[in-house]
Amino acid sequence: AVGVVVGAYLATWWLSRARADDADDDCGGVRNAPRHVSKTASSRGAEDADVLGAIGNTPLTRVASLSALTGCDIYVKCEFLNPGGSVKDRVALTIVRNALENGSLVRGGVVTEGTAGSTGVSLAMVAKAMGLKCFVAMPDDAALEKSVLVEALGAKVERVRPVSIAHRDHFVNVARRKANDAVAEHGKGYGYFADQFENLANFQAHYDTTGREISIDMLRTRKQTLDAFVCACGTGGTLAGVGARLKEENPACQIFLADPQGSGLFNRVTRGVLYDSAEAEGKRLKNPFDTVTEGVGINRLTENFKMLLKTPGMISGAVKVSDAEAVAMSRFVAKHDGLFIGSSSAVNLVSAVRVAQFLGRGHSVCTIACDSGLRHMTKFWSDEYLSAHNLAVRAETVNDAHSLAFLDRDVTVTPAFSR
Repeated sequence: AVGVVVGAYLATWWLSRARADDADDDCGGVRNAPRHVSKTASSRGAEDADVLGAIGNTPLTRVASLSALTGCDIYVKCEFLNPGGSVKDRVALTIVRNALENGSLVRGGVVTEGTAGSTGVSLAMVAKAMGLKCFVAMPDDAALEKSVLVEALGAKVERVRPVSIAHRDHFVNVARRKANDAVAEHGKGYGYFADQFENLANFQAHYDTTGREISIDMLRTRKQTLDAFVCACGTGGTLAGVGARLKEENPACQIFLADPQGSGLFNRVTRGVLYDSAEAEGKRLKNPFDTVTEGVGINRLTENFKMLLKTPGMISGAVKVSDAEAVAMSRFVAKHDGLFIGSSSAVNLVSAVRVAQFLGRGHSVCTIACDSGLRHMTKFWSDEYLSAHNLAVRAETVNDAHSLAFLDRDVTVTPAFSR
């Protein structure tokens, strides 16, 4: 069954490549769209005839089941079709290229990162293609297949216990120290901490490429105006970068945050306060929250997320998503649409449905499928793991293609806080 799904994905991917090449020749009326915004697949040239040239221009797919049930067009940008398997390919490429260009990193040096998994895979791929070494620190409760992938690409992995960012052994702090040690031993440029949470190259990658591609696809290929974009945040780079680009192209497009259980960003958007002072992530020495989703949700404001807060009215509202809803959504779209998605993608699709219901019939909503379910087989897609966490799939509801009964009741979009 997985082979059939992958085959369908690849067919869509190749069609998307042809469409994207045409889009590069004609930006399709997108206001101020530059012809060469970044050296991703959006601006391929002879020098990009390697794996890095395949990054970007992923297909924008309409989710038929959810569209029919909401009366809206719900689109998902299939970022799992990037060569490294996730949306983080764009970020890794931009961060590394910028560092090489400004001298912060030199060929033969090591790039390091602290990540729940996907950024590590992408950085390992980019580093290998560009003659660099890679070191990744990740929490030891992340799905095992992610660290296996990183190691398969030639990078070194250190799995550490999940603790607060205030702790010296938080995976981000471990990665930072590794880069500093390399510089101390070998000199400037031989160690570079990617710092995806605070590095604004993350925001820029999505502003330049992901947001631009969505605008072009909607306006030129689908002849539609996008009414809303929603996605969850870990670093905040995707929502901030895509949101800024879409609002620039179409000020009427509304931007919404999706937030998993335990994360504080929902409160920041809807109440103006991220956390009580006693609960600040920097003051706690334990895992800040517990959820089966990976790569999204956080209890601090990153520099990338702050880009959303600089412009009043940038975010229209937020949606809180439970683990049970995310698990059920992943099974629903796998069963009825052939979409085999990971945990953060499931959070995003739940939120896309909530936004569609909030806006009413006849609107268009877009979100991101960050990675596929293949990176979540030992946790999010494991029945044994889910049962141990009291998250058994609601089989009787996901089997019904004509109902959204698998979602929690009485949950809707909460408008953004305004002073």
